[in-house]
Amino acid sequence: MTEVSTTASPATEVAPDPRRFTLRQRIILRIIIAAGYAFIRLIGPTLRVCVSREEGAQETVSQRPLIISFWHACIIPATYLFRNVGIRVMSSNSYDGEYMGRIIHKFGFVAVKGSSSRNAVRALLGLRRALQQGWAVAFTLDGPRGPRHKVKPGPVALARSSGTPLTMFHIAVDRAWVLNTWDRLIIPKPFSRVLMRFGKLIPVPADASDQDLDRYQQDLQDSLDRIREFAEANIQKVGSPEFPYCV
Repeated sequence: MTEVSTTASPATEVAPDPRRFTLRQRIILRIIIAAGYAFIRLIGPTLRVCVSREEGAQETVSQRPLIISFWHACIIPATYLFRNVGIRVMSSNSYDGEYMGRIIHKFGFVAVKGSSSRNAVRALLGLRRALQQGWAVAFTLDGPRGPRHKVKPGPVALARSSGTPLTMFHIAVDRAWVLNTWDRLIIPKPFSRVLMRFGKLIPVPADASDQDLDRYQQDLQDSLDRIREFAEANIQKVGSPEFPYCV
């Protein structure tokens, strides 16, 4: 039996602020945030979850400090499964990033503003500071707009500068609504079976060269591809003796 959620101390960082948007946008934000939060809170407890790990993977969901990587499509089930752990995440300054940042804030995540295309340096510095304070940080590696299932260099560079190992996971769902969006966003249906697969940790030495970073980035890509294939190939076995439910 594996515990998927733990309670962390309240986050001290300031929550995302929607006041820079128009009145109409703020009203829509409130509706989206309330609906998104309510949906995840209702669906989450019905999910039948199995957690699977490669040899050398992280031991618990709440283990920290770590640099966590996953694909944007998994963000809804991941929000529930990693709730109340205090994970710091890079959040886009876009309108989409704003409502997602405020929804996940309600589940105990802390948004650090920036993206791979805007304010990336400031966000990475904020994430490095969070790691130094002992928190875990997370990247939706192909966000905010793709390309889908392609690793970006931020986590590997952060691992070298912080001395914190890389970890990664993928979540497969047997029954879900899959949106016709760039990321093929997964929205689990009630009482779906879920398989969350963790890959083995990847340490990046502080003296790694830029050429070495390219290799570690490829290692991260290969790991994410491997665990995605594993999770999707074995999702129908969840609930069997080989992959028992953990929550």
